[in-house]
Amino acid sequence: MKEKTIIVAVGAIIKDSQGRFLLVRHKPEREGYWKGKWICPGGKLKLGEDIQGAIIREVAEETHLQIKLATPLVPFERIVKQGKETVLHVIYIDYLAECLGGELQPDDDVGEALWVTREELRAKYWPELHEDTQRLFKLAGIA
Repeated sequence: MKEKTIIVAVGAIIKDSQGRFLLVRHKPEREGYWKGKWICPGGKLKLGEDIQGAIIREVAEETHLQIKLATPLVPFERIVKQGKETVLHVIYIDYLAECLGGELQPDDDVGEALWVTREELRAKYWPELHEDTQRLFKLAGIA
């Protein structure tokens, strides 16, 4: 039996110089809890890696952008159960961040990436955001 572990997911709500926010969506063939939904860039914290460094690394890997971390957001968790069995336990640790540079280019498991205004986020993309990403934007006071 595979040992279940708690995942520490790190990421960022990234704002560009025009006040837009970055969203990414995994490639369709990638399975998982976030499949098909728009999310903020991020990934798993590696053993021995510090949180801020992990966020910067994950964003660079997924988008080829350089960022500056600004404000830490309140961590939260997601526990998914099937019956009595816990199938997923994620602790999210995210920051607000500013885009410093680079050319947006989706990579690895990210199939799409786009910048959206606050108005587009609410009016057009909100239903397509993963519910944990919706919660993140609410915690940040953006939505």
